[in-house]
Amino acid sequence: MPEPAIEARGLIKRFGDNTAVDGVDLSIPRGGIYGVLGPNGAGKTTAIRMLATLLRPDGGQATVLGHDVFAEPKAIREKIALTGQFASLDEDLTGIENLVLLGRLLGYSSRAARARGMDLLEAFSLTDAANRQVKKYSGGMRRRLDIAGSLIVTPELMFLDEPTTGIDPRSRNQVWDIIRTLVAGGTTILLTTQYLEEADQLAGRIAVIDHGKVIAEGTPGQLKAQVGSGALKVRVADAGRREEAAEILARTIGAEVVRESDAAALSTRLDENARAAVALNALEEAGVELETFALGQPSLDEVFLALTGKPAEPDADPQHDETPAGGPAESVDPVDPAGAAPGTGANRK
Repeated sequence: MPEPAIEARGLIKRFGDNTAVDGVDLSIPRGGIYGVLGPNGAGKTTAIRMLATLLRPDGGQATVLGHDVFAEPKAIREKIALTGQFASLDEDLTGIENLVLLGRLLGYSSRAARARGMDLLEAFSLTDAANRQVKKYSGGMRRRLDIAGSLIVTPELMFLDEPTTGIDPRSRNQVWDIIRTLVAGGTTILLTTQYLEEADQLAGRIAVIDHGKVIAEGTPGQLKAQVGSGALKVRVADAGRREEAAEILARTIGAEVVRESDAAALSTRLDENARAAVALNALEEAGVELETFALGQPSLDEVFLALTGKPAEPDADPQHDETPAGGPAESVDPVDPAGAAPGTGANRK
């Protein structure tokens, strides 16, 4: 078997009396996209920072691309990139100036840095904005430029920590296309996200972290199979009656009902498909008209709710930081620009 991209056993990180990561085990193969899901404060970002050598673990062991996070942090940084939740760009510089700056820090000549920057701007459909100050970019453009900066040198492994937070659906789809292109080129992606559709669309395997522990792991299909044989999805004709419909579904089916992002949509898991007919009859008797209904496989929303006891929080405050106050991001050793991560992603966080 090929050596995994990441192997972690019993990884622990404490901040005072708070245990942010409590014995996390991960085995992530090379190639493809591995997703990490969890509610705010679950320990996702703290785990990423340890694996990227920005935080020293308090217990356990981990290797990244065959290198030990304690003994060989510099070797790890030479092979990885980290793009955090928020764009790490100089807003007073233009797009190309940001990329040239990063290229020069990584040892490129001025000419080579500019050529590489222009190639990346073209690849990310930002050529027309090359000479525009970043402060005038949209959120989606900033995110694309931030990822481009992490690819000045193509990394073997890229950490993407909630890369589409706060951007519109069209820009999110563009970022998804970029991620797929990176994987096709041989880069391994570790993706943390609260957008369950994002994990479903991109990740081949997913780990769910809650209270600092991995509570489930598998393919999206395997995780969905854990929470029931099927799901009932309905959309009420009158969004004002959604809560009434939710109460009827909960009573007749006996399972948690998920309020979808669509203000008129609901879904719930089914242990017995026959109960769907009972629920639909109850809705009809109550005069709750449905636009659509469907039986299908549970969504990752239902998986998340069943495993963590709470819905996903895709609209959480984008300034949220999982690292508790008093827990600074202590590097394993001082950051050396000459040995920085490709794209300096880990050092720009």
